[in-house]
Amino acid sequence: MKKETFEDAIPKPQNIYFKLHLAKQEIGTVTKGSNNPFFKSKYADLNAILEATEPILLKYSLLLLQPILDGKVCTQIIDIENGDMVTSELLLPIITDPQKQIAGITYFRRATLQSILSLRAVDDDGNEVAKTVTTQKPTITIDRFENALTAIHDGKAKKEDLFKFELTDLQKAALQLL
Repeated sequence: MKKETFEDAIPKPQNIYFKLHLAKQEIGTVTKGSNNPFFKSKYADLNAILEATEPILLKYSLLLLQPILDGKVCTQIIDIENGDMVTSELLLPIITDPQKQIAGITYFRRATLQSILSLRAVDDDGNEVAKTVTTQKPTITIDRFENALTAIHDGKAKKEDLFKFELTDLQKAALQLL
């Protein structure tokens, strides 16, 4: 029989936030066991996060669900004793390729679960993606470029107007001649 201490005798709140507080103390840092060969990095995949979190959540009568509702991945943690719930949601992009859609859902499940529990798992692959994302400038057709050059020559437009386009080396050279 366990000996009761003074601390055990102090009444504790039993709401969802207190249970999450207790669970988070046990979860700790999630191991980055998966490799992303594209970015040469490691990350904690969804299965690793679920293995590290779900048994502890269940220990505190907290149920984890991750349904797709209204086009969003919703991570829900529900206190099964009183029905209280916390959620984290991300809107899914419209993707027509089913394999890419499933990959996106998996990524968003991982992201919303990490977010709702504030997990200490460095997301190397996500960080690298964020570094490499650039805004692609639109290209300009030859006819439109030539019309723009005429407008610049006639004083109806400025060279700077063309910098919003992705220009070829030849187009850049033509601009330098003006």
